[in-house]
Amino acid sequence: MSVVVVGSGHNALVAACYLARAGHRVDVLERDEVLGGAVSTVERFPGHLVDRGSSAHIMIRHTGILEELELGRFGLRYIDCDPWGFAPAGADGAAPIVFRRDLDATCDSIEKACGAADADAYRRFAREWGPRSARVMRAFGGAPGPGHLLRSFWGLDARDGGSALSREFLQSGDALLDTWFRDERLKAALAWFGAQSGPPMSEPGTAPMVGFAALMHVVPPGRAVGGSGALTSALVARLRADGGTVTAGDAVTVIARAGEGWRVRTASGREVRARTVIAGTHVLTTLDLLRAGGFDAEVVAGWRRRIRVGPGIGMVVRVETDVLPVYPGAAQEDSARGLQLLVTDRAALRRAHGAALAGDLPPRPVVLAMSFSALDPSIAPPGEHQLSLWAQWHPYRLNRGDWAGRGAREADRIIAEVDRHAPGFAGSVRQRYVQTPVDLEREMGLLGGNVMHVEMSLDQMMLWRPLPELSGQRVPGAPGLYLTGASTHPGGGVSGASGRTAARLVLRDERRRRIPLLGRL
Repeated sequence: MSVVVVGSGHNALVAACYLARAGHRVDVLERDEVLGGAVSTVERFPGHLVDRGSSAHIMIRHTGILEELELGRFGLRYIDCDPWGFAPAGADGAAPIVFRRDLDATCDSIEKACGAADADAYRRFAREWGPRSARVMRAFGGAPGPGHLLRSFWGLDARDGGSALSREFLQSGDALLDTWFRDERLKAALAWFGAQSGPPMSEPGTAPMVGFAALMHVVPPGRAVGGSGALTSALVARLRADGGTVTAGDAVTVIARAGEGWRVRTASGREVRARTVIAGTHVLTTLDLLRAGGFDAEVVAGWRRRIRVGPGIGMVVRVETDVLPVYPGAAQEDSARGLQLLVTDRAALRRAHGAALAGDLPPRPVVLAMSFSALDPSIAPPGEHQLSLWAQWHPYRLNRGDWAGRGAREADRIIAEVDRHAPGFAGSVRQRYVQTPVDLEREMGLLGGNVMHVEMSLDQMMLWRPLPELSGQRVPGAPGLYLTGASTHPGGGVSGASGRTAARLVLRDERRRRIPLLGRL
């Protein structure tokens, strides 16, 4: 069976690899000259391999995909981010908080920074939410049917019919943190970790995003050697080894039904026919391609109106420096290897999100700093470093002016915010590359600057992502067309789970088609 995969994001490539391994002829078509979508790495500064999108890989290391596809044979290697998280010292001189893979060491740090009560609470939190989060991660590996998800999320404790546990899953992350902990700095660090999915921790249903912190004591975030794009390179190598092909720099312009299969046209005029198409593009882009191919325009318009991309999440400043940040009271080996959660109270998070909803820039940027050249020296020349500074929340559409005149000034503020926590950092910056929400859309097709494609709010997750009728990763009225990518369950982030599910759906549907044929022989 021939399969065309539209887009080369990591989910699309995962699907392509599973199908090629199963013996199918697979063609991947990518509009960009760079493969991998938001999981890609390029040379931004001389000698520096800089990520275009994602940097730390968290979820995919919990899925089993790396092992199933044997990506280690194709050059992929991860280094543990350990410590995986760091929160700077408090204004009152309280010690920094260092989150290590080792739970005891983490609790020791929390005790020094926040007191024995919070250290004991964190130990209980990790032990209780670790199994819960592992179960959620397993649920992410399958199709989002209601029965499957309910069993996965709420099957841990049925003594009260699951009502207490389901309530905990559906509450806000802030409510969960207030239940467990006393120290605001600890709560702010965990809230900022949870908010990396996009929604603020004040929203219902965000408690599990905080709960994922417990899994970091099982398998911490990983840094792919050579940059985030090393995952893409391994997937492409795996695909080609199994006979698949990848074409870069030729955008798909039309997806059209052709008999019992599909006709895919590209910008160069090429036409490819296939029994099956897997669309790894943004769901709104996929719908536009279908409409261009004659799919019901009114139906497409109705779906587009109901899918909420949101105001945007954030922006990135990539910087080249001659030294790593120095945080008061912290050794560099404690701060430089993981996620530097540069926030000391949740009020800053709430102000930033509220401003974004109004189309305004945050009163004070909230920054996540990552300095992975400290882990992997291969991405920078000797004696030099690079950092990715991710800041939330920054709206795609500004209430006043546009990003053409604001990006550089906002980058100044983001660098100054890091300098506030690590004095002298601003003076170490030698070059920088700014990615505003508009830049993220232009470069990687992340519409609205949303790195998660569509908002990760409760009503657009699981069996509602991106819409109930599209949540099965199929399009009604379009047999043989499948969806994958961050627009589908389980959402954004580097997991590959959506790609594997899409491949399984294709293989299952193929088996079902064969059974009636065998019955007629």
